[in-house]
Amino acid sequence: MTIAIEVQILPHGEGLPLPAYQSADAAGLDLLAAVAEHTPLSIAPGNRALVPTGIAIALPPGHEGQVRPRSGLAAKHGLTVLNAPGTIDADYRGEIQVILINQGDKAVTITRGMRIAQLIIAAVIRGALHPVSTLAETARGSGGFGSTGQK
Repeated sequence: MTIAIEVQILPHGEGLPLPAYQSADAAGLDLLAAVAEHTPLSIAPGNRALVPTGIAIALPPGHEGQVRPRSGLAAKHGLTVLNAPGTIDADYRGEIQVILINQGDKAVTITRGMRIAQLIIAAVIRGALHPVSTLAETARGSGGFGSTGQK
């Protein structure tokens, strides 16, 4: 399924390609870093940075954008999205920015046009909460973290 998404290219995003799917069945569009050409961004081990993408989008009502890490950056450099998945609400019209954290042991340099994260467009189902005095019983009950692996 395909839906139309309006994209605004911000001044510091001029000249960069639009986010794109990298294969026929890819779920995520690759987001690009819109840092200045002559001022790359270095993220030291243990540090984080807010990286601009140079775009804003208009998602249709009933949809969200999920900002997720790129597996190659995580595997090769220990670089990941700090608040993964980050959520872009349908009524947000500001620049998409990505919070990257370096969990590796070497500084990572973010250059202009570098693929830094993935954007997933997803349908949203909103819940209507109804207070009750008890919940229906299940076999699991209130068993929490790690409880399903115990006998």
